[in-house]
Amino acid sequence: MEGQKEQHIHTHIREDGTVYEHVHTHEDGNGQTEHSHNHTHTHENTKAVINRLSRAIGHLESIKRMVENGRDCSEVLIQLSAVKAAINNTGKVILHDHIQHCLVEAVETGDTQTIEELNKAIDRFIK
Repeated sequence: MEGQKEQHIHTHIREDGTVYEHVHTHEDGNGQTEHSHNHTHTHENTKAVINRLSRAIGHLESIKRMVENGRDCSEVLIQLSAVKAAINNTGKVILHDHIQHCLVEAVETGDTQTIEELNKAIDRFIK
């Protein structure tokens, strides 16, 4: 049985209807345990995030057309800056939702892995 993995999926439903799942994977033989999360829930700002991303995608497509049409580089850079700001602001909304829902749940359940994953995500986001 050495090297075999056994998984347990835990699903939690909060009073507000959001669903939180996490997977425990236990590996025989070497004593290592892997712990991962699968978020299959909807936050209060999901629709707003999707709308923001759709606008950013549309804006980026128009910038692509600007480049194809030989528009001034300064104009293109200004528009790219606007898209970067829109994406960063969308990330802030996602981060706020994650803290309000997932991180609170992680603290309540003693789930240090989620906190570590958030720290890594923040580090990558702000690079």
